[in-house]
Amino acid sequence: MPDGTRGQRERGHGQEQYVIEGEGSVGADRAVSAAEAAPPFRFSRVGPRGKRLDSRVRSKVARAMTTGRQRDGRIPAGYTYLGQFVDHDLTFDATTVALGENITPADLLQGRSPTLDLDSLYGFGPDDEVSQKFYADDRTHLEVGTTTRIGNLVAREGFDVPRVGTGTRPRRANIPDSRNDENLAVAQHHAAFIRFHNRVVDKLPASVPAADRFQRARRVVVLHYQWMLKTDYLPRIVDPAIVTDVFTNGRRVFEVGADPFAMPTMPVEFSVGAFRLGHSMIRESYDWNAEFPDGAGSLFLLFDFSRTSGTLGGFPTLPSNWIADWRRLYRFSQIDRPDLDPPAGEFNNARRIDTALVDPLADLPLGSFGGEDGDAGTLRANLAFRNLTRAAMLRLASGQQLADFMTARGVPIAKLTADQIRDGLNGADLSALTPAQLSAFLTDTPLWFYVLREAELNNGRLTGVGGRLVVETFHRAMEGSRNSIVRNPAWRPRIGPVAERFGMVDLLVFAFQNKKSLLAPLGD
Repeated sequence: MPDGTRGQRERGHGQEQYVIEGEGSVGADRAVSAAEAAPPFRFSRVGPRGKRLDSRVRSKVARAMTTGRQRDGRIPAGYTYLGQFVDHDLTFDATTVALGENITPADLLQGRSPTLDLDSLYGFGPDDEVSQKFYADDRTHLEVGTTTRIGNLVAREGFDVPRVGTGTRPRRANIPDSRNDENLAVAQHHAAFIRFHNRVVDKLPASVPAADRFQRARRVVVLHYQWMLKTDYLPRIVDPAIVTDVFTNGRRVFEVGADPFAMPTMPVEFSVGAFRLGHSMIRESYDWNAEFPDGAGSLFLLFDFSRTSGTLGGFPTLPSNWIADWRRLYRFSQIDRPDLDPPAGEFNNARRIDTALVDPLADLPLGSFGGEDGDAGTLRANLAFRNLTRAAMLRLASGQQLADFMTARGVPIAKLTADQIRDGLNGADLSALTPAQLSAFLTDTPLWFYVLREAELNNGRLTGVGGRLVVETFHRAMEGSRNSIVRNPAWRPRIGPVAERFGMVDLLVFAFQNKKSLLAPLGD
């Protein structure tokens, strides 16, 4: 960390202002000092500062990236939204729900830091007077939500996130992080993690005292969650050799030699660059369930059947015909469960990780980024443009700068050539750039584009700069968590039928009681 900077993205979904210690406030509005901003969230800058990409180039590249494509990758589509859930866990500022009297200074510091402790699920726990609203009366189980009956489909408890409100108007999610209700897919993942926690509670030995049951269950949940990320999620999105190297030999570029018990920071190069890989994985439509097969689950509808970005279709809670069929999002055959195969032709793969995004992302729902009416249909609603602009705003290092930075620290990086960046492999077409614009773009390529081009040339998996940034950030976030598989390398999973195996499908099977009727409640 050459300049040791830390800071925060200011609170509020869709905000584009960050505070980095030593640099002050960096964003679209006026600059303020770091002291004036008093940032609670801990951002850092790993590499050098980069150049601002001209807005005309950003516009052309953004349009090139969002022209739409139909190229599937090999990763099940559920991991797209698992990644979004994880991103919200990493970037959640738990102090936004901590207003009670039982919070220690250490808790506050932890709450202001990027860790993988599922704070976006737990808030500050059942003993905090504000976070109590996320818990059942026993202060051990998490509250669950109930869907709304529609037609002959009954209301179902536990298949929506909990919501607050009365009457027939769409209700706000009663969860620590409202971003987990910005689209239906990530909201269904949040509801599944609620089920997972509650099932772990139910399986605790009766000998565990009532006062200890919540913390015991949370520890089990978090350690299994981290194991799943290390052994299942990360090797799907990143070259597995990088995952093995970092978790075996340690970090080489990010917070090297940090006190394992010290609070981690969040690299802006990860948050604003490398980990936006999931945007490339999004499909324009999904074979969602038996009620909405054959691509009827459009991306627009997944936004609308949430409350942060949509209206829940006008229902007070999620209507029962929109419950996820997990068989269509994850492959249960990988754990030898052919009985949980979806109907033929009804499985969703994520789009390949590359530089081409599906065209609905050229015009985001305003609620998904806090937009105003005048933003609809403009470049301000284009996800690629927003990502490129945010990076320029922060003067994020280019892909080439970080490749050189990592190489100087002993990381074997195969730096992309200008031809590779220009041509890619069936990704974004840069031919709309003028020769001068193209030359500047190929010399200082925005990190997000560079990372996606690396993946595009690596069969849809991050490698090089992107792979190293993602895995080292995950490693440090796990290391600094209250419960940590990095600090406790001898720990092994205890849930599931196979020793040392615990992936996302194992989590779902356990959470949904090993029942097809719960994993796919609407049938085939």
